[in-house]
Amino acid sequence: MKHAVIIAHPSQDSFTAAVGRTYAETVRAMGQEVLVRDLYAMDFDPRLKASELPSPKGANPAPDIATERALVADADVFAFIYPFWFNAPPAILKGYADRMFGLGFGYAPASGGTEPLLSSRQLISFSSSGAPDRWVEETGALSALRQHFDGHLAGVCGLNVIDHRHHGGVTPGITDEAVADMLEDVARAVRKAFGPAARTAC
Repeated sequence: MKHAVIIAHPSQDSFTAAVGRTYAETVRAMGQEVLVRDLYAMDFDPRLKASELPSPKGANPAPDIATERALVADADVFAFIYPFWFNAPPAILKGYADRMFGLGFGYAPASGGTEPLLSSRQLISFSSSGAPDRWVEETGALSALRQHFDGHLAGVCGLNVIDHRHHGGVTPGITDEAVADMLEDVARAVRKAFGPAARTAC
């Protein structure tokens, strides 16, 4: 199994980056393949170009997107790892979804609409916020994101949403112990989703 781990945070010292490392280490420990795509380190351009818009002639991905699609074309799992900024994914991640999962990769034209092209793949997300978990749940911020980002992307592309783990209260004053507990929760979630028991259940 191959995992494309897509990280969206500008700091390598961030909690988000630590989640990405934990995810990758856990997957490798299970003998699975990991391809890390750190969008800020890549200086990924999130701006969809006019030439990339769907047209009657089909899709025309820019060279950077054609290269990126080729790299992740055989990924079985797409893992999105990011913070909440204004209760939404960072613009760089939204741009990655816009440019990467469009016509020709995420879906194809079909009679009366579109046909998903990633129906055999899986989506898992790990998000975080400075706001506590209770606030994120009570305000509906997390459920809205799951519906409008995870759910819509999965619906269009045919992805199977495995999980969306959120960790709130990630502030500058968070203790090392709290961070360690959260990272262990990440590792447990990965093992539960993709470990031997999960594959046996399938």
